[in-house]
Amino acid sequence: MLDPSGRFVLSYNGEVYNFLELRKHLQGRWEFLTEGDTETVLAGLTALGSSFLDSMEGMWALALWDRRDRKLLLARDRMGKKPLYFREIRGGIACASELPALARLTRENDWEEDLDSTADYFRYGYYLPGTTAYRDVREVLPAHTLTWSPEEGVSSQRYWSLPVGSYQGTRGEARRQLRQKLRNSIERRLVSDVEVGAFLSGGVDSSLVVSLLAKELGIRPKTFTIGFSDPAFDESSFARQVAANCATDHYEDRLESWDSGQLEDLVLDHIGQPFADSSLLPTTLVSGLASKHVKVALSGDGGDELFSGYQRYQARAILSWYTRLPPPLRSSLERVIRAIPEPMAHHSRSLLKKAHLFTDTIGRLDSETPYVGPVMYSAAGFAALVPDLVGRGHKPPVLPSECRLDDIHQMMVSDALVYLPQDILAKVDRASMAHSIETRAPFLDRALVEFAFQLPRYWHRRGLSGKRMLKETFRDLLPGRIWNRRKQGFGVPVHRWFRKELGHELERLLVESQAPLSIIAVKRILEDHRNSRRDHGNRLWALYVYLLWRQRGRPNR
Repeated sequence: MLDPSGRFVLSYNGEVYNFLELRKHLQGRWEFLTEGDTETVLAGLTALGSSFLDSMEGMWALALWDRRDRKLLLARDRMGKKPLYFREIRGGIACASELPALARLTRENDWEEDLDSTADYFRYGYYLPGTTAYRDVREVLPAHTLTWSPEEGVSSQRYWSLPVGSYQGTRGEARRQLRQKLRNSIERRLVSDVEVGAFLSGGVDSSLVVSLLAKELGIRPKTFTIGFSDPAFDESSFARQVAANCATDHYEDRLESWDSGQLEDLVLDHIGQPFADSSLLPTTLVSGLASKHVKVALSGDGGDELFSGYQRYQARAILSWYTRLPPPLRSSLERVIRAIPEPMAHHSRSLLKKAHLFTDTIGRLDSETPYVGPVMYSAAGFAALVPDLVGRGHKPPVLPSECRLDDIHQMMVSDALVYLPQDILAKVDRASMAHSIETRAPFLDRALVEFAFQLPRYWHRRGLSGKRMLKETFRDLLPGRIWNRRKQGFGVPVHRWFRKELGHELERLLVESQAPLSIIAVKRILEDHRNSRRDHGNRLWALYVYLLWRQRGRPNR
């Protein structure tokens, strides 16, 4: 969209939920010709500059080009919901919302694998903020602007920071404010020309969104969920219970097996780089299901980071107790656990599985200190897998200093600033946009995010119990079975797939790819998995996706 003078050109991907309110403040400066939010963004940026971003509530990636002064402004929303990549090229700069599109804009330039990024990928399963799999191809950071001109090149500036720990009210006041803020956030995200539905996994966060829609806002949405043939991974019964409780128009589908063609389409044509989270597949499936009925869907993304919902926070709390035991006793316990074959069941169904995962956490503790995100391997395991990448990797982002005194609080902040945008939001955006579905996340409303992180950490979690503020605030909205269920997540039974044809495909790719991997180490991991000694399903998936990209997905192949 061009401004009336023709000086400014805006390219915009996103949704600003408070655009009607913002228009009122711009009326004296701009004569509006359209009814949408794009013109509001254009008017605000041309009239007020990048300071206008502070008043915007929503999700966005945008590029504003000043034709007269030859200056480019790039900007991305606070939590990184919408992607934006760029690359400086001879005499200019190129930007796009997807890496494959950016590759087309810069096809005369060779795209080379960045081995520092590859090291990050095998540590975390995703790339760190600001980086990509490719050398000299970068990502605009969440909550940042980036400016470029031919004379001055690129410069980046943060326009928002996450506030941590300054709430002064009582717990009762906090509960009342939390309820109102989440309700307000949902209401803001209902502004649409089309019907708004909701993803419903059966977990607490998506169930809360649906329950508030139905019971407090009087809306009976269409809801969508994905089940699995493996009952250990299937949450559809919980989703059906919430849907019945809220009288929604509910739709289900099932993921019976992996689809190699669909995976290649997602990784190679939409993500454009390796992505290790196998829940990309069911997220794509539920997006495809929703696309048959609605064009906009609400999700529960962000609830675990804001309100301390992940199992790894519980594991860190147990570690603080466990490390006080005598070292000989700890060593004996760990030897006994490792001597027993690891179950292939989901961790929510097996105490022994939890014990194995806990010993993994112990082995990775040094690699997760200071915490950036959950890592995939211990230091020794990483060195065995990618010996040439030891010591390589990008510098992780700096966290707010206020969170350094509390391990779990630091994990929550880091997960919100690193794991959430690089894994969860990237997955949902690419999977939903592949089906032309716009996904909106009420938990990522600025007011709610800032409020949640200003509350004392122990209000969210004490001992082994997380999401305490959510439970205390919204207990009346959900059935007890939902509140009391075991944390499960959107797990995928990849362990079965690597015992069959996918394991053979991994071996073939390994031989053909000439990747910086130890073939011996990868085959050992696969053999342990096939013989049921250890469940390496998620690690094997990360390896498979990387090798698939190495063979077929890189530009200029």
